[in-house]
Amino acid sequence: MAIKISKYHLVNVCLAIVMVALAVTAIRYYNHYVSAFTDITIESKVLNESRKVFIRLPANYDKSKAYPLIIKTDGNFNLDNWDRTLTAQRKAGEWDGAILVSIPNKFWKTTRNRDLVPPYARQEVNTEPRPEFQTLLEPNGEAHKFLKFIEAELLPYLQTHYKLNDQRILSGFSAGGSFVFYTLHTKPELFNGYFAFSPAAWYDDMSVVKRFSDFLKTNNPKIKAPTFLYLTVGGAEHPLMLEAFQNLEATLNANPNANLMWHSTVNPNAEHNDNPKQSLAKALVDYKEFVQSLTKHVGSGIAMHEEGLSINR
Repeated sequence: MAIKISKYHLVNVCLAIVMVALAVTAIRYYNHYVSAFTDITIESKVLNESRKVFIRLPANYDKSKAYPLIIKTDGNFNLDNWDRTLTAQRKAGEWDGAILVSIPNKFWKTTRNRDLVPPYARQEVNTEPRPEFQTLLEPNGEAHKFLKFIEAELLPYLQTHYKLNDQRILSGFSAGGSFVFYTLHTKPELFNGYFAFSPAAWYDDMSVVKRFSDFLKTNNPKIKAPTFLYLTVGGAEHPLMLEAFQNLEATLNANPNANLMWHSTVNPNAEHNDNPKQSLAKALVDYKEFVQSLTKHVGSGIAMHEEGLSINR
């Protein structure tokens, strides 16, 4: 027996589907593009688009006081853990407070790989070198533009609206971690702390590793001020991620730098998305110890070692 559906019921079903779709989209938009902190929009001339930025101020924020600045990629990912960790460490006396700025990816179009992948690697994830005939078919990353946005537009905005000291950290996860390494070997002076959580350094047959290695071998003097790097990976991550991590450790050990102090950690049994959560507290504590050691060295007239310092845990 045929089932008859009236036009009225059909319209109601279609409206219900549309309403559910809109509700799901609204929830996804909110989760992706709205934070629990201060959200601002910067009209970027560099990127030729509007960019949302989340700004977390420390508790009891004092406008007259200068604070460390932390810029992280990855938007809301792990942002609540950053909030809890910074709050806990402030209460424990490990940090006086810091201004945390998190940059989400665009919601309505795919921008993550475009913004975070270096310009010498493909935007699309691939483990093999790109054949020459595909050069025009697969676009490279545009991390150079995103870094210019941070340097020429975001940092000046933050310097105008907030009082900052000279402690500045750039943090990124996965593709954001490859962006951290790209920044470190192209504009090392922008930050004195670099956190690379599970960096996707294996793009295009380890291209990120190779470029960073070339930098350490030939451009050591470019790191002109004491700089801290925290490198970490989860023990249960993809073999390629672990291989890239090991290659980065190897090139750092083989090419010590007088101004680069680095720590590396493998978190046993940590999956890809879990690793940043397990890494954050230690990264912040080690960075703070790095800053305190500089203060002691300056006060006592002691210079950093001629070789870069590495601590592997």
